[in-house]
Amino acid sequence: MTDDGRIRCPWAVDGPGATLYRDYHDTEWGRPLHGRDALFERLSLEAFQSGLSWLTILRKREAFRAAFHGFDVEAVARFTDIDVERLLADAGIVRNRSKIEAVIANARVVLELPVDLDELLWSFAPPRRARRWESIESIPAVTEESTAMARELKRRGFRFVGPTTAYALMQATGMVDDHLASCWVAAETVGAEKADGKESATRSPTE
Repeated sequence: MTDDGRIRCPWAVDGPGATLYRDYHDTEWGRPLHGRDALFERLSLEAFQSGLSWLTILRKREAFRAAFHGFDVEAVARFTDIDVERLLADAGIVRNRSKIEAVIANARVVLELPVDLDELLWSFAPPRRARRWESIESIPAVTEESTAMARELKRRGFRFVGPTTAYALMQATGMVDDHLASCWVAAETVGAEKADGKESATRSPTE
């Protein structure tokens, strides 16, 4: 429990960067996210996070957005070698050539997709779990769905999209909701679902 009296998933409470983690946990993680550019941003940030802590990415997030033109897919797809060198000189982001080039290449793949990125990614969202995890140790790092997503993305030409990265993306964008049973966000979600169910039950068939 934190100073506001709310119980959260342990990773959002302890250690350095707790405030950043708490805000991200409360307002973004596990909440459904849609939109091509928004999902492209998350896919790119997850790629940059590979081998690093998520806290590093959160701290550099605004710098990433500025450097990659708000993760506008068309804009990033037009990046050239000059932009790669510009990004490698930008101390505000993670200066890794392979990851930078992967993000640019991924933007070009997105533009070539026969379906919208939103539709493609969300097609791998599993059915909602009937019960929530009781402990953080119970949460998997890889699932059948994330493995399938990674395989399909790689088949289409995406880079830095292994099964672990794919599952982290699914968690971050609400394709799965891994807030623990004791977390206040989970309780809020249950309350909203009950309210929606009550409203639906009271509507007439002609509404």
